[in-house]
Amino acid sequence: MSRTALVTGGNRGLGFEICRQICRRGLQVVLTARRLEDARAAAARLREEGLTVHPWELDVTVPEAAPVLARQLAAEGVHADVLVNNAGIFRDGAILDVDLQLVRESFEVHLFGPLSLIRAFAPGMRERGYGRIVNVCSGYGQISQGLKGSAASYNLSKAALGALTLRLSVELPATVKVNAALPGWLSNRGGPVSMEAGADTVVWLATLPDDGPSGGLFRERRPAEW
Repeated sequence: MSRTALVTGGNRGLGFEICRQICRRGLQVVLTARRLEDARAAAARLREEGLTVHPWELDVTVPEAAPVLARQLAAEGVHADVLVNNAGIFRDGAILDVDLQLVRESFEVHLFGPLSLIRAFAPGMRERGYGRIVNVCSGYGQISQGLKGSAASYNLSKAALGALTLRLSVELPATVKVNAALPGWLSNRGGPVSMEAGADTVVWLATLPDDGPSGGLFRERRPAEW
């Protein structure tokens, strides 16, 4: 059976590589981006590689965007079996100094956006008896690591995404697995981890077998502490 994965922020960087690797696993991908032209350009690049990709516009900060997208896809006969919440923003600044609106933006992108998408697509996964939800977290959001770093709103919102992952694993049935991935310090931000390596754990979680884990945080396919 051919399955479909929906990836947010799929037009560049890590999201683009996630789309590529998921497609190479035999799934078709709904590649979303805030601007439709960006999604179309990214999809065209992947189609040149012979991959099946469908571009869609999605602004995760718009509350009604997720249910609208779910209805639009259903009208096309498309149901998301896999959801990868990858869209992200990085807002620097100490929590006592940064503009409160920037804090809200971080939570809109990293917590409320993913939650809206999960609420829109998880019921269908539950009904069909299959689902994989992957939330892309960050080492900066690991409470076990002290939430260090200069970008406090990023840290806090990613920690909240981890908490959402844990809570969903309690509420969703075993057939719908929800996990979080730590891609590492990626090369496009000056780090040592290539895009290919960073995407690997995300794609692994997106294609878990029926006996795979749920409610976990993983780095390089190994469990990590929240």
